[in-house]
Amino acid sequence: MPINSYENYPMSWKPSIDKTEKPIYKALALQLQQDIKNGVLLPGTRLPSQRELADFLDLNLSTISKAFKMCELKGLLSAAVGSGTFVSYDALSNAYLLEDTKPKHLIEMGATLPDNDSYEPLLLQLKSMLQEPDYEKWFGYGRAGESLWQKDAAATFIRRGGLVTTADRILFANGGQNAIAATLASLCKPGDRICADPHTYPGLKTVAAMLSVQIVPIKSENYEMSPTALEYACKNDNIKGIYLIPDYHNPTAGIMSVENRQRIAAIAKKYHQFIIEDASYRLLIEQPPPAVASFAPEQAVYIASLSKSIAPGLRLAYVAVPSQFKEAISKALYNLNVFVSPLFAELAARTIVSGQFEVLIEGHREQAVRRNQIVNRYLADYMCLGLETSIFRWLLLPNKITGAEFERLAAQHGVQVYAADRFVVGNRSPERAVRIAVCAPATVEELEEGLAILRHLLDELT
Repeated sequence: MPINSYENYPMSWKPSIDKTEKPIYKALALQLQQDIKNGVLLPGTRLPSQRELADFLDLNLSTISKAFKMCELKGLLSAAVGSGTFVSYDALSNAYLLEDTKPKHLIEMGATLPDNDSYEPLLLQLKSMLQEPDYEKWFGYGRAGESLWQKDAAATFIRRGGLVTTADRILFANGGQNAIAATLASLCKPGDRICADPHTYPGLKTVAAMLSVQIVPIKSENYEMSPTALEYACKNDNIKGIYLIPDYHNPTAGIMSVENRQRIAAIAKKYHQFIIEDASYRLLIEQPPPAVASFAPEQAVYIASLSKSIAPGLRLAYVAVPSQFKEAISKALYNLNVFVSPLFAELAARTIVSGQFEVLIEGHREQAVRRNQIVNRYLADYMCLGLETSIFRWLLLPNKITGAEFERLAAQHGVQVYAADRFVVGNRSPERAVRIAVCAPATVEELEEGLAILRHLLDELT
């Protein structure tokens, strides 16, 4: 029997479980998951202490601990030393941002797609490849030993972003998220903890949840990860690695200062942390600052996805890896993929070697500038973060409306945007903001129509 009476005792959660269901910790974890899903426990709710619950349910403390740990590994709970355990703010957020089908009757301003007006060099290169007499080889199996010149092309592509690397450090992945999954699968085990910004790429969250890797949000200062807070976490929170998007951070569109890049790299070296540097948007910057990997080349896994700088349908990423991680990540990529598409690998390499990728990048950049000028005109009276070459912006909302509320309101009026709630990590409260994809609308006219709707909604809120 419980030691104390809980009849009139205030507790945020008083579960009722069938103790005949074994193991009991799984039954309790399932009840917790269902209560979060059904809205009984709201994001940000502080749960009773484990000792309180053990007494309330007349269970062993270890049973409660196992149930909490199970939910924590699923991303449902966040534990803060000295503060307690909370329902994660992202417990119910939809991390799968790209819908199965394009939303009907909605202007797409959610998914971060580059413009589709700059693809002619790819089309010409593909036509040329398919006219060659041995074109059928692009549809067969690919072998790593046959791709040396393609790895040289990959090294050229990465050097274009300012990071000097060599072909022997290059691995191929089926896109940036695939590279993140392989890196975490090879360098982490279930229960390991990695650092990320308070709002981060949802693909990281889905991969981490799948692998039972916990993401620890690190305090941000001026939309940059705080090196001081990062070092504290490395000292006290048993951190294994760090995930960064230093160039056009997704979703806040910020660019990390060179000083912070150097400090974070130094911390990673000091505490033997691996770094995953997601460089998906790097080439959209005309003159990008030094990569974090350039300050910690033996710590950093540098992922150069082609989806935003060249074409999203070209599911390919070049991964520059330190020698200490290469074998493990290579095996993980093989186990996940066997190989990347020979057609995509060859098309990308030829586009790079011919110099046509410069035309593609410049075309995307020009379109982004043109569209951002329109964004600036419509949203001039509001705080909309991001530079003119970014393909998305971070709109801070007026008054007290939340990002989730504004996302629903915008959808009701025919525009799809994504709330901060979709990107938030752990027990951090989401910012009152939404991400606006500048290049996702099919035409400039559609972009203007969407912005006019958003401007009208914002004006009504002020």
